[in-house]
Amino acid sequence: MEPLAPLRFVQDGKPHDRGCGYDVQFRIGHRQRAATTKGTVMKHHRNTTAIHPSPMSRRRFLGSAAALAGYGMLLPSAAAFAAIPHAGNFGELDASSPGGIDLVLEKRALKIGGKVGSAIAINGSIPGPVIRMREGKDVLIRVHNRLHESTSIHWHGILLPFTMDGVPGISFSGIAPGETFTYRYRLKQNGTYWYHSHSGMQEQLGHYGMLIVEPAEPDPVAYDVEFPIVLSDWTFENPRTVMRKLKTIEGYYNFQRPTLANLDDQAAATNQSVGGVLEKRWAWQKMRMDPTDIADVTGATYTYLMNGQAAHENPTLIARRGQRVRLRLLNASAMTFYDFRIPGLPMTVVQADGQNVKPVETDELRIAVAETYDVIVTLPDDRAYTLFAETMDRSGYARGTLTPRQGMSAAIPECRHRPMLTMADMGMTHGAMKMDGEHEMNHDLPDVPAHHPALLPTQNLPDRVMHGPDEHGPASITMAMSAYRQLDDPGVGLGHDDRRVLTYGQLRCLHTPDDRRPPTRQFDLHLTGNMHKYIWGFDGKKWSQSDMIRFVYGERLRINMINDTMMNHPIHLHGMWMDLYAGHDYADNPRKHTVNVQPAELLTVDITADAPGQWAFHCHLLYHMEAGMFRTVAVVRSLEEGPINADA
Repeated sequence: MEPLAPLRFVQDGKPHDRGCGYDVQFRIGHRQRAATTKGTVMKHHRNTTAIHPSPMSRRRFLGSAAALAGYGMLLPSAAAFAAIPHAGNFGELDASSPGGIDLVLEKRALKIGGKVGSAIAINGSIPGPVIRMREGKDVLIRVHNRLHESTSIHWHGILLPFTMDGVPGISFSGIAPGETFTYRYRLKQNGTYWYHSHSGMQEQLGHYGMLIVEPAEPDPVAYDVEFPIVLSDWTFENPRTVMRKLKTIEGYYNFQRPTLANLDDQAAATNQSVGGVLEKRWAWQKMRMDPTDIADVTGATYTYLMNGQAAHENPTLIARRGQRVRLRLLNASAMTFYDFRIPGLPMTVVQADGQNVKPVETDELRIAVAETYDVIVTLPDDRAYTLFAETMDRSGYARGTLTPRQGMSAAIPECRHRPMLTMADMGMTHGAMKMDGEHEMNHDLPDVPAHHPALLPTQNLPDRVMHGPDEHGPASITMAMSAYRQLDDPGVGLGHDDRRVLTYGQLRCLHTPDDRRPPTRQFDLHLTGNMHKYIWGFDGKKWSQSDMIRFVYGERLRINMINDTMMNHPIHLHGMWMDLYAGHDYADNPRKHTVNVQPAELLTVDITADAPGQWAFHCHLLYHMEAGMFRTVAVVRSLEEGPINADA
């Protein structure tokens, strides 16, 4: 095979080598839409600046042609192209209204970032419509499947009967082609959530949207205008092709690896000698690891979207000077972590994963896949501000504009250099030695509660756990000799400038939830993977090889998640809240439905097992979940009995 030529990146029509902005599609035409909804004005504007493509290699051309052929699509004529609707034209529905709502799922050709893609549209668009609900009310949602395959909708973060949770094979059989399935449940909560497919890899094809549950009581968050901001990633390749490439060639989409050609650049960027850089590279090579392995799928195939639109399409939100603006942020990506900021405008975080938190002012936040954050900003003057969502691996960005008038825009920040993992990120800085003042993990605590179970501590939990013998087999390549708490670490590539960055350690719930009993049982759960074979799982096992995880109905349970891999993993539990140990008063620990576990991190959650039935528990990186990082949780009467019949 001939060596790959260096990639030539293009940003705003100008070549650059920073690795940010793989989007090189042409911009064709001009279109704008303004929609007024209850208390919300959403306006989208597309500018007409052309973005010129870089030269395309033979291999990339053939790959693109094959992907297009695989989707069964031909290049349209100019007239046919003009008639194809744009992604991002989503509306709003009220599922608590009398008679409920209808969602129609179908395969549609949509213009995405200026090119035609074959998407799974919900009511004609991606994202799907914003669905509003009201706390304490019943919702009625009829889902009509017009696809040629089975589908489903999971209501992410919503507490409901497990038969309404929407996970084929666990809570129901799925929605067959041509069938209609009716979801009906009562809302027990409020806040910002989302919905998406749990069938195959449909989520990657646009099957997602935002949920907003209005509070029954007066909202503690005051604001004048609100906007949904749905971040996502899109590939014109068939997702199954993406998975096959990941399984076949490790790091297939990673074009940011250290090479001989960029040796001097790395030395200058890290303020090291060439010899020092070579020594570090050799250390990584001996471990068969890559310090640039930040993201499995990158801007080499992804177009990054904000509200269904690429960066050059510039979705625009209108708010007047002095207004308090509530931005409801959702990361609906399949694989992409975003670092979100509004240059020149501080943000006040008021909600995390739908739960109100004590306000935290910050300049930037990392939003993991499946997380939501609500932030308040106030326009101090009569000018535009850029909404900038830079990918964690710096291979691209999504972008929009917050402005007092249509037609205004602000400068797009220069992308930062892509980060590189360090030995500290792998938990190897201190080897296997316990640091002074740290607590050691007590591995002698029983997994099974006694007849009179002791209460587990709620403060001063262990800071570090030694890994011990690796018993997870070939499905796990252990990265760290120890895992440690990283509650105040914003993540790789952040925290090295003057910006304030949100961390989990800053999150405190606004009001203490009802059940804050100390847990009486705990177990460790290792997050494992083999990047070379692209196998992901828990405790070294894929879902197909694993047993159910059993929660005893009514118990308070603690799970210590230990990340043995060099990747971030957003872990999502269906049907129940996870109370995140955040290092402060137990009553203040925030509630989350998705927790991001960083490389070599020890992260602890406490759970009230109050939801009978069977539930999904998985990494929310779609390709990791498909590769096996998934478990079924059964809520049981005792550890010796099967799952509770939720209908009894």
